[in-house]
Amino acid sequence: MKKKAIINTRILDPRNNIDEIGGILINDSGKIEAIGKKVTKENVSNAEIYDCKNKVSIPGIIDMRVFVGEPGFEYKENFRTLSQAAVSGGVTGVATMPNTLPLIDNVSTLDFVKRRSRDKSIIKIFPMATLTKGAKGLDMTEFGLLKLRGAWGFTDGTQSIQSNKVMDQIFNYGKNTDILIIQFAQDNELSENGMINDSLQATKLGLKSIPESAEQLIIERDLRLLENYNTKYHIALISSKKSLEIIKNAKDRGLKFTVGVSINNLSLNENDIGDFKTFLKLSPPLRSEEDRLALIDGVKQGLINVIVSDHKPEDEESKRLTFQQATTGASGIESLLSLGLELVHNGSCDLNTLIKNLTSNPAKILGIRNGTLSVGSEADIAVFDLNKPWVFKKENIKSKSKNTAIEDRKLQGKVEKTFINGDLAFSE
Repeated sequence: MKKKAIINTRILDPRNNIDEIGGILINDSGKIEAIGKKVTKENVSNAEIYDCKNKVSIPGIIDMRVFVGEPGFEYKENFRTLSQAAVSGGVTGVATMPNTLPLIDNVSTLDFVKRRSRDKSIIKIFPMATLTKGAKGLDMTEFGLLKLRGAWGFTDGTQSIQSNKVMDQIFNYGKNTDILIIQFAQDNELSENGMINDSLQATKLGLKSIPESAEQLIIERDLRLLENYNTKYHIALISSKKSLEIIKNAKDRGLKFTVGVSINNLSLNENDIGDFKTFLKLSPPLRSEEDRLALIDGVKQGLINVIVSDHKPEDEESKRLTFQQATTGASGIESLLSLGLELVHNGSCDLNTLIKNLTSNPAKILGIRNGTLSVGSEADIAVFDLNKPWVFKKENIKSKSKNTAIEDRKLQGKVEKTFINGDLAFSE
């Protein structure tokens, strides 16, 4: 590989507190050799030059909640199409959910996913395994063995552990094995058959709702149990102001855990559903504007640590149904950064905080060396134009499924180049 140099760019690396104009020199092994003001066109004469004046260069984005349809749902997404979608959005690594067919609750399926992703994916895949066999919330999977074979964390993905006893066992076992436990917090009874936020909007549309308390009950229960154990615990997604208050109280008591939020819940509210827009049938549901603003404040305060796409590709046949019949979820990996930049442009969030939640924070939680531009690290880099206006069109989506929640949305800020291990994986 020939050396490459990204020059005249704004380098933003929250992990190393870098925000300056300079360059990034990539060596012939695909790693960062030098970074900063000293990297200029004059002193990298043998390198392939990428002049990125007026662009921002950040570590490749790590998306901690991505559903890939392989195995079992390849008609919705596969590793190849996921990679294409990811790099167009500056994403170079993803944690994949275990809700495949079969589920990733055993070593043989995990091995298959690892082989398949190695052969077909150009981005880095960090597969999750389920917490319980069949994601039924009853019997724990073999955490130790699965971790040894390459599971980066454990979650039942779209399912939540309902049993207090099972969750207590999981925390207890996790304490001794140093595993990452990720919980999707939703009480099954309170959310049964629910589709949207419990509010006037649900009454108006005549749809069964999911109350905020369905999320809060599980979070409160888990945090009470967590007090007894020193276990790595991550709440996959929160959607309400009240959940944030519970989290703040727990963190004030000294509990150690981390929290994620979907970019959808930071950028949209329940009113965007309009007249039964099924592409906005999401889990957790979009909630009130007050909730959305509270979540943004949670990001700024550091109560929320990670912003994810919650990329869940679904074929049109699964979405173009009545609201009651439509499948939950939306494709979103390629618009994750641009939607996040909306928060920067409207003054809701500073750029460094946004990038931190997309790069170094998820890398730290997953325990991986990515999410940084440190010298010696793999050259996974996204370059974007902070001010470039564009419209997110369905026909330009690279994911195999086109179920976006933001079709025809006007955005400001677009990824123009993505490097993985020093190779140019995407260029607009």
